[in-house]
Amino acid sequence: MHSSKLTTDWTLLSEDDHPPFTIINEFGRSPILITCDHASNRIPSKLGNLGLEPHHLLEHIAWDIGCARVCKRMSELLDAPLILAGYSRLVIDLNRHLDDVSLIPAVSDRIDVPGNKRLTDTEVSNRIEELFLPYHDALSSLIELHRQSHEKILICSMHSFTPNFQGFERPWHIGILWNNDYRVAEELIGQLEKDASICVGKNQPYHAAEPLGYGMDVHAEQNGLLHALIELRQDLLLKDADIEQWAEKLTEVFANATSVDDITIPGHR
Repeated sequence: MHSSKLTTDWTLLSEDDHPPFTIINEFGRSPILITCDHASNRIPSKLGNLGLEPHHLLEHIAWDIGCARVCKRMSELLDAPLILAGYSRLVIDLNRHLDDVSLIPAVSDRIDVPGNKRLTDTEVSNRIEELFLPYHDALSSLIELHRQSHEKILICSMHSFTPNFQGFERPWHIGILWNNDYRVAEELIGQLEKDASICVGKNQPYHAAEPLGYGMDVHAEQNGLLHALIELRQDLLLKDADIEQWAEKLTEVFANATSVDDITIPGHR
């Protein structure tokens, strides 16, 4: 893991800007650790709106709509630590490798992002140093802290997806994604499919290896940690009742499914 720049001499963020990440329930008792890489649609003040119309920042290209709210409620129900990204995926995508062309997208779902075009090496480095590395260094530290209290832990990466993408209506209510390690995905899918009202996507709405997400690769698989990547459809996360329903459903699923390698959830066994 790269080391983040430890300085207050920011070139991208100002003193009044939000921090690059937020950690909630740092010492939660659950062996599950929740991440939300696309929690925010916030843009650093120095970048304005990246040349976009304000309504674009409310759409799926800017963030995973509804996901942060589900994560916060799951953190409460599971007593699990949670890390939330502080800025929009349009500024820099925290779930992409540094050599991925979509790390800082110049176009997202056919929408031009003028503020991401013709960036200098310094401008790219500033986003990496001030947003990407602090988030992932904090997550690495949180994982190590968590491993001190649990023999085995599980990283749950939470995301949400748009119900319509480039003209294709996505039928799935929830997607469970995996790359090399199918153990947790298999159990979660089995638990979810017990409810006939839920349409479960298996490596849908896209395959976890296309592209391979940074979190799954670097934090989970390279460390040999159990991992779950979950996608919820955004139109099912618009109301308070929807948020509560999905948070409760996923808490129930994890409580019943995480017998993998003897992981148990406090208060649910």
